[in-house]
Amino acid sequence: MADLLTHLLVPYIFCTVASWRVDWLDQRWVVVGMGGAAIPDLMKIKIVLEERTVESILGFPFSYDPLSTLGGVLLLAGIIAVAFERRHWRPVFGLVTFGGLTSLLLDGMRVYADGRASAWLYPFTSWRPPTPSLYVSSDPTVLVVALLAAGTVAVLDRRVRAHS
Repeated sequence: MADLLTHLLVPYIFCTVASWRVDWLDQRWVVVGMGGAAIPDLMKIKIVLEERTVESILGFPFSYDPLSTLGGVLLLAGIIAVAFERRHWRPVFGLVTFGGLTSLLLDGMRVYADGRASAWLYPFTSWRPPTPSLYVSSDPTVLVVALLAAGTVAVLDRRVRAHS
């Protein structure tokens, strides 16, 4: 859960700071960007709903693994965007994609045993980029830093909005 919360806080920080300069980017849109950060973590649904069960329902082979790739983020961002009114498709797609990319980039900086991140650039390439091995998912320090940064941004955001 700490990993997912960190993934949600990072786009909150970036989108909130961007909202201070971008007029249309209000708190409702910040939440849309945060939602995109959850896309790569949707593969954890397999803990509750096995891939074989989904395969039997759909009638064709299924895997959750592509959800944690750039292709999965783009596909789900498109599906999410069309759930909104047509005039909102572009900002929704952009914000959801941004949130998903922040999540993928954070995952790409984790420690991997072989020094290479997962193939998160799929389907564009199966290349596994090297990782800087900055942290382990279970490290609470990452969450604490994200919480402190988000808290600071939230306090600053209230001041910025109060002066506006």
